Amino acid sequence: MTPALTIAPVDGKAGRAAFVAFAFRHYANDPNWVPPLRGEAIGMLDPAKNPFFGHAEVKLFLARRDGQVVGRIAAHIDRLALAQPPEQGMGPGTGFWGFMDADSEADAHALIATAEDWLRARGMTRVLGPMSLSIWEEPGLLVSGFDHPPTVMMGHADPRYRAWIENAGYHPVKTLSTYDLDITGGFPPIVDRIVAAGEKNARINIRRVNKRRFGDEAAIILGILNDAWSHNWGFVPLTDAEIADIGKKLKPIVREDLIRIAEVDGEAVAFMMTLPDLNEAIKPLNGSLLPFGWAKLLLWLRKPRTRTMRVPLMGVVSRLQSSRLASQLAFMMIEYIRRDAIAHYGASRGEIGWVLDDNQGMIAIADAIQSKINKQYVIFAKTL
Repeated sequence: MTPALTIAPVDGKAGRAAFVAFAFRHYANDPNWVPPLRGEAIGMLDPAKNPFFGHAEVKLFLARRDGQVVGRIAAHIDRLALAQPPEQGMGPGTGFWGFMDADSEADAHALIATAEDWLRARGMTRVLGPMSLSIWEEPGLLVSGFDHPPTVMMGHADPRYRAWIENAGYHPVKTLSTYDLDITGGFPPIVDRIVAAGEKNARINIRRVNKRRFGDEAAIILGILNDAWSHNWGFVPLTDAEIADIGKKLKPIVREDLIRIAEVDGEAVAFMMTLPDLNEAIKPLNGSLLPFGWAKLLLWLRKPRTRTMRVPLMGVVSRLQSSRLASQLAFMMIEYIRRDAIAHYGASRGEIGWVLDDNQGMIAIADAIQSKINKQYVIFAKTL
């Protein structure tokens, strides 16, 4: 007789550690899962360490059979998401679940139902998932591209999950894609001509960020981001505390030559952020900095050598987004960063994204530089 399934909320340091530990067991034999640093993963779920909790209520659940953990899920309500226009995907009555992992479909359905009940009891009428935790962290379920590891700040998943989620009554509402490209051979001639024309335009200045003015530069980038992305599906503004936290976490892998700000007539109007793929460095550590992982990681951070560069964020102020100038600025930033990524870090591959399936501007840029979709993530919805 199969032991009964029990699902209970967990909190505190031990509960968060058990929540994170299940993923290590579940994906132990998956060669393309990248074990996170345990301390970082646990800290992300700690209200005292993650400023997301300043505007959200989060509940973690673990499922057990005969005392053994067989699944996990987080349910949450984001007050900033509730305040967004419904036509942009969030809005009143919308709750979320994320971090869903389970050993069987039956266990997954029980966990999802538990999250739904928790949300319904708090007045939610619609649920989106997976969202782990916010749109700025690891949104969506991986549905294609299981054959290679994700890059830094991107998620991985069990290939069985899509069918399990759809069988629980969910339907896809948004697809997020990442684009892969070989950066060693340069771009098509038309892109080179666009870049060359921009270099002759005295109004345009493409500059590196100045790490000694990191706070000021971060404020410029986030200001452009909030304007550029404000009408995108799923947009939720970042708070000052979240901006500071992101800056603190990213600062060790920020390189001045990999982040560019585009100025027109002296005004910052666009940016491109590129990160060395930290996952290449942390994957062999299996989640631990002990006994010598910290030394290996510190050495890598001092002088990253990486095959892959990820572009997690690009933005052009909204008033320029339909103009030729916007594309020109994008191509110039991409080309300048491409050159430095090869020369200074030994990179040979780039990954752009994620990109929303209705972001025609970014899709056109990705097509123009001959990049191809390598992973897709789906966000699902259900009426409660």
